Amino acid sequence: MTRESGQHGGHGPARTPLVAVSMGDPLGIGPEVVVKALETYALAADDDRLARFVILGNERPLRGAAERAGVAPFWATLDFAPSPHAWDALPLPEASVVLLDHPLDERAVPSAPGPSAEGGRASFVYVDTAIRMAQLPRAHPLHADAIVTAPISKTSWDLSRRAAAGTEDEAAYGPIGRGFPGHTELLAERFKSDRCAMLFVSPTMRVMLATIHVPLTRVPAMITRELVLEKIELAAEACKRLGVESPRIGVCGLDPHAGEGGLLGEEDEREIAPAVASARGRGIDAHGPMPADTLFGRAVLENGRPVQPDGFDCLVAMYHDQGLIPMKLAEPHASVNVTVGLHAPGSAHRGVIRTSPAHGTAFDIAGRNLASERSMQSAISLALEMVRRGA
Repeated sequence: MTRESGQHGGHGPARTPLVAVSMGDPLGIGPEVVVKALETYALAADDDRLARFVILGNERPLRGAAERAGVAPFWATLDFAPSPHAWDALPLPEASVVLLDHPLDERAVPSAPGPSAEGGRASFVYVDTAIRMAQLPRAHPLHADAIVTAPISKTSWDLSRRAAAGTEDEAAYGPIGRGFPGHTELLAERFKSDRCAMLFVSPTMRVMLATIHVPLTRVPAMITRELVLEKIELAAEACKRLGVESPRIGVCGLDPHAGEGGLLGEEDEREIAPAVASARGRGIDAHGPMPADTLFGRAVLENGRPVQPDGFDCLVAMYHDQGLIPMKLAEPHASVNVTVGLHAPGSAHRGVIRTSPAHGTAFDIAGRNLASERSMQSAISLALEMVRRGA
């Protein structure tokens, strides 16, 4: 039952989108950026309500973050332990923001911020519950129209996975040695999505990653024409869902100078160039491979469109840091991570919306009210925009 009086009622207007917000690692800056980002939405009048929000998290770190930020708690709280019958029996309050309070094992929580098995377990449960909300039938009162995820620690997830070895929880995390490195891999598995990618969106740039959380030494072997073609197609699809009718896609080379005709590497001519040609043959306005150090200068956006006449609506970068270093230099606080290629259960066309701030847990500043909420605000705004567009 709720722990705040006066919050009982129906489920609100059916037309109001419901956004599931996972709190992230309770020992990181997730509680702080969630509180700061959602405060404005919570204070909106009923007639101005853009969405309703369900936080998957824990009361204690959320209240602590609110107190340090000088924010009065604005959420109604429900005790919630996921079970097969929990959804139908849950009386969602009328409040704009509701916290589904998942219990933490306080004895296992370290006294200082940092990676921990309990932080990993809790943040895994939060996002997994958000995914289950998105998988509910669209008519269900708790169906999530979008998922917004606060940062998790990959180290904490790995610690929790190892701690679960040999227990009944082991199956949730994947077998030892084959767990989920992060949100993207977990989402792809839960939604059975074979074609999935990380797209980063900011006011001045869009970048899709061909490979994500893998050691740099493994990247060259992973760059195949099939993989690159898939990412070009996903980039074009994502741009259309974001309102760009005829997107122009730039494709980065893997090697310096895009291989310099084979002098500095063979992957660009052998794998990337044929992928670009195949994309063009399928009607996609794709160009490359081009040297990444110059290509990013042609990817600057203004009001959602390229500044230069020969600019690009989106770039496909070959590996994590190639794409994210220029992105974060250009927009250190307003970038958003979008998972592209997720589809609703039973539908090959209706996309599942998931956004996230483009930063990590920042354990070094956690609990000190120093974190900027701008990226989290941008993630929420973009999720709502995508809901409105029916993306």
